[in-house]
Amino acid sequence: MYTKSQSLTIFEFGSRFFVGCNYWSSHAGTNMWRDWRPEEVEADFKALSENGVQVLRVFPRWDDFQPLVMHRAGGSSYRELRMGEDPLPDTYFGKAGVDEEMIRRLRTFVDLAHKYNLQLIVCMITGWMSGRMLSPTAFDRFNLLTDPFVLRWQVRLTHILVREFKDAPAIVAWDLGNECNCMGSRQGPSQMWAWSNAIAGAIRLEDPTRPVVSGMHGLGVDPESNTSIVDQAETTDVLCTHPYPVFTPHSKVDRVNTIRNAFHAACETQLYSDIGNAPAFVEEAGSLGPGASSEQVAANYLHNMLWNSYAHGCLGLLWWCGHDQTLLNQTPYDWCGMERHLGLLRTDRTPKATMNVLGKFGRMVENVRLPHHRQDAVCLLTESQDQWGVAYMTYILAKQAGFDIKFQYANSALIPADIYLMPSINGYNVMQSHRWKKVLQAVNDGAKLYVSSQDATLDPFFDGPSGVQLETSAKAPYPQQINCDRFNLVVNGPYELKISAVNAQVLATDADGDPALTKASYGKGEIVFCNTPVEAVMVEQPRAFEKDTYKLYKYLMELLGIKRNATRNNPMLTLTEYIDNDGNLLVCAVNNTPNPITDTIVTPNWKFEKTIIGASQDSATITVPGNLGTLIRFKSIK
Repeated sequence: MYTKSQSLTIFEFGSRFFVGCNYWSSHAGTNMWRDWRPEEVEADFKALSENGVQVLRVFPRWDDFQPLVMHRAGGSSYRELRMGEDPLPDTYFGKAGVDEEMIRRLRTFVDLAHKYNLQLIVCMITGWMSGRMLSPTAFDRFNLLTDPFVLRWQVRLTHILVREFKDAPAIVAWDLGNECNCMGSRQGPSQMWAWSNAIAGAIRLEDPTRPVVSGMHGLGVDPESNTSIVDQAETTDVLCTHPYPVFTPHSKVDRVNTIRNAFHAACETQLYSDIGNAPAFVEEAGSLGPGASSEQVAANYLHNMLWNSYAHGCLGLLWWCGHDQTLLNQTPYDWCGMERHLGLLRTDRTPKATMNVLGKFGRMVENVRLPHHRQDAVCLLTESQDQWGVAYMTYILAKQAGFDIKFQYANSALIPADIYLMPSINGYNVMQSHRWKKVLQAVNDGAKLYVSSQDATLDPFFDGPSGVQLETSAKAPYPQQINCDRFNLVVNGPYELKISAVNAQVLATDADGDPALTKASYGKGEIVFCNTPVEAVMVEQPRAFEKDTYKLYKYLMELLGIKRNATRNNPMLTLTEYIDNDGNLLVCAVNNTPNPITDTIVTPNWKFEKTIIGASQDSATITVPGNLGTLIRFKSIK
């Protein structure tokens, strides 16, 4: 059995939703350890703490803490590692290649954090930062993730850092390092697994009590991804996301203060948590400066992101980063204009609008713990599709329609459920046959299944369970239509699938009057099929969520038997439901637009009682300001 850490500290479900930031000093940025000024660090900590920051993620820079230089002999052959020109000291720290002075500076740093009630997540291997490598020069010719020579020294550094600071009360977690999957190339998932396992194992040998955070970004749903969600969940205790709109596929399609980006962090974090079966939080988030949005729009974006993350089981959020770095000349700040204006605080430590939002939100929710939110269906993500893109679009469409989903990779043990979604299946390898048969058995036993297709081969499906027959499949000559008395959708799908109903009810038709949406009985259950990949088509379509596509999902709610306690009219006002310990209904209503929304929350079996947090309401007819939310309690009237 894989040994996990004994405590999750701030990452236990039911703990407070924490807020904070990633930290480099205001005076020196990434050079803070070599240009050490504890008085400046203390002033930073004081300002951050006073403005509501609770947690800092911090970075002992690798080439400062382990300043190894390779000395070479003839033919450039390896001869010796030294600290500059000096031999490694015959000391406890020297044998690990660690600079003892840096350890003393880190000790002062940790003590100062404790003085200002700041909790720390400490990274082990900070060899990549903001577009620049910070590894010791000794390793310049090596792959930093796969070479055993390098790994030996990384493990030694890890042992020292954890052993020296495991008794520090300010430290709540250890992190493998900053986006270490950027430090070197890999061939398949095993190499990243081996590296993560080695660093996590070294941490746990020294401190089995604190959780180990992944620190990676851009993880894959498929276990065969170079860095996969399941491998990181296996080797660490806590998963994390870095949901920047600029760097994550399918995000910088719409304006940052609209629904696509409002749900990015919540969706990606829930995806990691669901696929990995592990707690997850937003470890880095940011709008990426004035080149991406104005300061006030960035603050509104953060507010919306905080509300949706809080509402959907995310454990906390850390902004990137603490301070602007506009006065620094070293790289990466000299290279990249994006890196200079990312702080919650300006260079003079005055708060920006994002700081005010973060601090206020942390204080508002500090004593309001939410139960697990209601989830109505399991979304199966399949092979050969853009798994992140399809998951992202499906998540938002479900929220617009009025229900919530849970994610699962199709080639894993099927989660028991009454309702399954298989959106935008694609290609010849959709899922393993024995896994598909489990899904069909669940439907046969009474579950309901929705499938949409981008020219996929799923067998058995046509001429059988689906109740429809595939007549032809070809490149689409023009956009497809899905027409019925509830909506008329135009979908720019890549393929035209012509189907005929054999044992299925036709619910909607295409432009030629042929079936486009059908429903068929299968055993005790039902299968709803859409011949167009509505979800996959939306991934790069600007303002896709301003169209009527959500009405298809609203129709699916009826077809699949999803009945919620609370409903509303405006699809941009999303509702999340909970039942508290006293049997009350809690509803978190979030406005995912920059403009106010007025709507009525309809709860046939519940009576409005009070606003708990957020925009104050006097009744179930509510007005929510742009990019904000409200949490309301309803009492049962039965």
